[in-house]
Parts: sequence; C-alpha cells; structure tokens
Amino acid sequence: MNTSSISAIALAMAFGFTTAAQAEDSVNVGVLQSLSGTMAISEVTVKNAEVMAIDEINAAGGVMGHQIKAVVEDGASDPAIFAQKATKLIQNDDVATVFGGWTSASRKAMLPVFEREKALLWYPVQFEGNECSSNIMYSGAQPNQQLLPAYDWAKAEGYKSFFLLGSDYVFPRTANLIAKKHIAKDGLKLAGEEYVPLGGTDFSAVISKIRAAKPDVIFNTLNGDSNVSFFKQMAAAGMTPEKMPVMSFSIAEQEAKAMGPSLVEGSYATWNYFQSLDTPANQKFVADYQSKFGANAAITDPMVHGYLDVYAWKAAVEKAGSFDPDAVRKAAVGLDFDTPLGEAHFAANQSLVQTAYVGQLDKDGQFQILWTSDAPIEPNPYDPVAFPGKTCNPVTN
Repeated sequence: MNTSSISAIALAMAFGFTTAAQAEDSVNVGVLQSLSGTMAISEVTVKNAEVMAIDEINAAGGVMGHQIKAVVEDGASDPAIFAQKATKLIQNDDVATVFGGWTSASRKAMLPVFEREKALLWYPVQFEGNECSSNIMYSGAQPNQQLLPAYDWAKAEGYKSFFLLGSDYVFPRTANLIAKKHIAKDGLKLAGEEYVPLGGTDFSAVISKIRAAKPDVIFNTLNGDSNVSFFKQMAAAGMTPEKMPVMSFSIAEQEAKAMGPSLVEGSYATWNYFQSLDTPANQKFVADYQSKFGANAAITDPMVHGYLDVYAWKAAVEKAGSFDPDAVRKAAVGLDFDTPLGEAHFAANQSLVQTAYVGQLDKDGQFQILWTSDAPIEPNPYDPVAFPGKTCNPVTN
C-alpha cells in the first residue's frame, strides 16, 4: 500500500465515507519466493510459512481491522525476475510490504526497487552482510551471527586448514572474503577456494582439488540443488562427512530431507534455528506447520524467519498505527515480539538479535545441537576485520 493510498484511507475515515480498499476490508502484502528453478528446493517452504502466518493472523482478526491478502509471486530463481515481480507487487498490487527473497543476488536486484518506491522488504535468510538499507528488515543472520560463530567453533575443535566452496555469486564470495580475513589474522591455512555457477552440478574438478589440498574442514556456501550433486559426488569419491568434515551455511532440514539424510549424515551446519530446539513455542510452531503441510514436513531456519517477519510486521503496524513503510520500520526497531525462537527484536540497524547454534545432522535429517552461543548476538552488518570502520544505522536515515 503506497503513501497516497494510506492518506486516502485516512481522509475517508475522517470524513465518514468509504474507499474501495475499505470496502474490501483487506490490505495486500507480497510474498515473493522462488517457486521454480534451482532455489525452489529451499524457498517453497518459506512461502508456506509466510502464508501460514498470514492465515493465522487473519483467523485472529487481522491487522488494524483489516484482513491480510497475500499476493504470491514466483521469483523463479532469477534475480531479474525478482526485481520485476517486486515492481509489479508495489506498483500494480499496491502491497503494504513484501516478504521474501533468498539469494543475495535476488535481494540486491530488488533493493533499488524498494528504495526507489520507498517500500519495505522483509528478508528472511542469512547473508554476507556488507549492506544496510532503510528499505529492508534483515531477519536472517549477519556474518557475526552465523559464519563467524561457525569459524570460532571450528577453531575450538582444532581445525586449522579450511577449504572454501561456494556458488558463484555475492553471498559466497563475500562470506568467504570475511572468512579469509579471519583465517589470515589467526595464522591458519586457506587450503583452497572454489566456486561453481548457481545450479551447477559438476564437482569433479573441485573434488580433485579438495582431495589434493587435504583440508581439515570444508566451509560450504553452495546454494540450492547444487548441494545434492556435491554431496553425491563426494560420497562416490569416498569423501563422506565422517572422513571429510563439511560445515554448511545453506543446508537445513528441508534440504537434508530432499537430498536424503543418509547422504549428509554427520555433516555440520550453523544456523539461528533448528527444528530440534526443545521449547514450547517451537514445539507449537512445528506442530501447527506439520498439521497444515504434513506430519513429516521439515522446518528450517529461513522458514521460521519468514514466519516471524509477518508477525513482526503486524506488531510494528499496530505500534505505528499505520501501514506506512517508513513508520512501520521505525516502529519495528526495539519492539519485542514472540517467535518460535523465543522473544526477539530488531536492533537499530534493522537486523534481528539472535542466538547462534552449531548442529550435526543425524540419520533422520534432524540437527543435534552441539554448541550454542552464550547469549543472543547483536547483529553487525560490517565485520570489523574485513570492513574496518564501517557502520550503519538506517532508522535515522
């Protein structure tokens, strides 16, 4: 919903007549995920979680007297299509906000659209940081909430030689730049660094280089269904997670289930949520999701962040008393709200304060939690080792 639409509704309420939007008694929001292409393996379930939150809110009475109407679009795993669909949602569908995106390439393609249109995107996935926009609420992990806790855990486990493998786009490249800066600072060894195209399936040359380098651990920033090919080819080469430890940053329960848990059993991941979290709030969320989407449905970190983004938006709208994107983003900062992660809030830089967990995949495709950060971690978009002196505070922009 743009500012002019909101102003029209306000005038209508003041003078006692009805607009078309009021007659419908609904407010449009965009849900923009990849429902096809290489990223669909990860993003369809995020869409499901976002729509589930919308359905729950509507069943409880909606937002400020309005039912929420989800306008669902397919980004098709293509950054250009994400930008096109974001424009369509804002200009044609008159959405109040948009929930979605996964890859940093898709987010960066959408960013100028949201800044130009003065709209607000809720982005639910871990990313490389090095960005701080007034027009995005970043609920996924910053590097100091996922990548660097994983690195510190690996050091504590005695790993001294790191092989960095990723899909060839901005998140893996920037995340690995940060990792390399820390590896160099700590006097450890960079055993190798390789990239494959997003959706790539041939890892024969990469596996040969890993075998020759003999790293202690692989840091895996592959995205989407490339992971299936990588782990299958690693297993065929006799390099199972038991023999060659792999720490992944985009494999969660859903991807493990789709790949077959036996293929990735014993591998590690670092996230801010695992389905195995033993809390009443998480157990309720898991039960509700599985009741809606199947008893064996897997739950992942980005799904939970997509779900909590919808509730955070609702809480911020009600606090602001407005659907205006600028008022909503300011209201969201510092506002406590309940989530499957526990009580959460956004810091002044519009990123979520959250706990980090290291888990190891078991034969059932669930992560057994091995390590938990001492406390929720304040988000820092700019790693001080890789990007010294850079800070942000978008709420004041």
